[in-house]
Amino acid sequence: MEKIQPFHLAIPVDDLEKARKFYRDTLGCEEGRSSDHWVDFNFFGHQLVIHYKAASEGRNTGSNPVDGKDVPIPHFGVVLEWDTFQSFSKELAEKDISFVIEPYIRFEGQAGEQATMFFKDPCGNALEFKAFKNPAQLFAK
Repeated sequence: MEKIQPFHLAIPVDDLEKARKFYRDTLGCEEGRSSDHWVDFNFFGHQLVIHYKAASEGRNTGSNPVDGKDVPIPHFGVVLEWDTFQSFSKELAEKDISFVIEPYIRFEGQAGEQATMFFKDPCGNALEFKAFKNPAQLFAK
């Protein structure tokens, strides 16, 4: 497998300090550079930047059905190792995260079987964390 380069993702937040606390304290992301309007984070080895955007500027939101669940669109997240997903989902539950979709196994017994969970940050950005039982099936059809 080729080495994966870190991605860079910038997302809007309508409360910079609430979002900063969530990504730093709840998810455990190390904070990097920042200004009055944005903050960089080490998001599981990737660069995530939260940018202040007033709530009145709107947001494109919706959902699509996947495996019988309403998956929020747009969303982003990270594919974790199986055991890391299990411990991380338990940590989040202990921190009283309000899940949009509780941790569960999707496509059980099929190609691409995966553990997944969805929740939102304090500014309404949807996140998905997942793990594949067989990591080689990440792009399985």
